[in-house]
Amino acid sequence: MASLHFPSISTSSSPRYQAFLVSSLPKPLISSNHFHGFLTSRQSSRNIGFHYARTLRSHSRIREEVLEENREPMVPPYNVLITGSTKGIGYALAKEFLKAGDNVLICSRSAERVESAVQNLREEFGDQRVWGTTCDVRKGEDVNALVAFGCSKLKSIDIWINNAGSNAYSFKPLAETSDEDLIEVVTTNTLGLMICCREAIKLMLNQPRGGHIFNIDGAGSDGRPTPRFAAYGATKRSVVHLTKSLQVLLNWLPDVPQAELQMQDVKNVVVHNLSPGMVTTDLLMSGATTKQAKFFINILAEPAEVVAEYLVPNIRSIPTNGSTKPTYIRFLTGLKAYSQIFSRFAFGARRNRYVLEE
Repeated sequence: MASLHFPSISTSSSPRYQAFLVSSLPKPLISSNHFHGFLTSRQSSRNIGFHYARTLRSHSRIREEVLEENREPMVPPYNVLITGSTKGIGYALAKEFLKAGDNVLICSRSAERVESAVQNLREEFGDQRVWGTTCDVRKGEDVNALVAFGCSKLKSIDIWINNAGSNAYSFKPLAETSDEDLIEVVTTNTLGLMICCREAIKLMLNQPRGGHIFNIDGAGSDGRPTPRFAAYGATKRSVVHLTKSLQVLLNWLPDVPQAELQMQDVKNVVVHNLSPGMVTTDLLMSGATTKQAKFFINILAEPAEVVAEYLVPNIRSIPTNGSTKPTYIRFLTGLKAYSQIFSRFAFGARRNRYVLEE
């Protein structure tokens, strides 16, 4: 994954840097009569930045002490919400959480699929541990209704997994992609994720137990090209960036936290990335139309149930251990992928495993 680099900024001459300092400083400092007089000085600007950093740290310590006094420990069973969870990896994750004894809320755009999935899960795990409702993550009012529904059924949402995604079941060059398909992919994968993160954060900020948000990535999230589904890959690249913007520290200004939740001194909400790798869902298999696609699907893909069996214990271990650090949980690691590719070339392993190769 490429590292981020920021251009050097002259603190003595950059109006944007000065504006940043002015807008960021506590009001008493901004109203000081001598502030504007020495802002143009390189050393004074640096001192202001460090003073602001110390102020933030002081406020952070006070807020953390208050939060610790009111925070409830997060212990199982957990209350789990999974978007796009009536089929594929979302449904498999729901089953694994239920097997672990947790309570699960599933959702989908299709009322018929929600009803069917809830019925099947209740037959296996009982009526009092799984609920479902319709939700189009592209619509703020739908996600608000999802939150209200979840709060009516559960005391809190401890784990929120943003799984809903779409490729419009389209694998073709961008120049041949319709407006409808592009809108479907971008609004679901990018806008929908942003809306869900926004509402999940707002919900969890007011929960004594806080909460953990997991954003599921996909092909393209590592910056590698995704020919025949370029729009999908671009949206999945944005998943990683959004998570970093919310949670990960970017130290381009010394000692000042730059990710949003750190800037707001939020300690009880943590945003993570979740990477299931290649899963033999309808979405993936619909693209098995080329020699290269068939080759990699047979070598690297796994059924949703296998992936969920690995991911769920790793997800649950984070609140169980009381961790408040962002995590990137990967099923298909680079080492695993290269090992399976080597086995294929050396021993012919996994040939024709899911689809017949030419």
